[in-house]
Amino acid sequence: MSAKIIPDVVRDQKIHSLAETGTARDAAKLMAEVHISAVLVAAGDKLLGIVTERDLTARIVAAGADPDTTPLSEIMTRNPDTLTPGATPLEALEMMRERGYRHLPLVEDGRMAGMVSIRDLYAAA
Repeated sequence: MSAKIIPDVVRDQKIHSLAETGTARDAAKLMAEVHISAVLVAAGDKLLGIVTERDLTARIVAAGADPDTTPLSEIMTRNPDTLTPGATPLEALEMMRERGYRHLPLVEDGRMAGMVSIRDLYAAA
């Protein structure tokens, strides 16, 4: 039997998300508080996008934008690629490698189920 992302790589994960009306500062604070590098942007349990540290660096800091007034809707990656929790770690690694991702949201039946990072995958190997 092949390993699955949930529960073999990601276990008991609390999903950290913000509304698209949240600000870049809200995302940065949440990331710092819970020691994560990406936050999901959602409406309820429906995934709308993802904001990463790279997004904050390139779209806020480098662009000179105001993190207190810039909504996540302006800087997030909308409709990001996702995997299901039943995907294999190899599938996740291949998608990350091919597309240059460090984080992949996990979605099942249209609902957020978690997120897997490249660090999670390496730790599980």
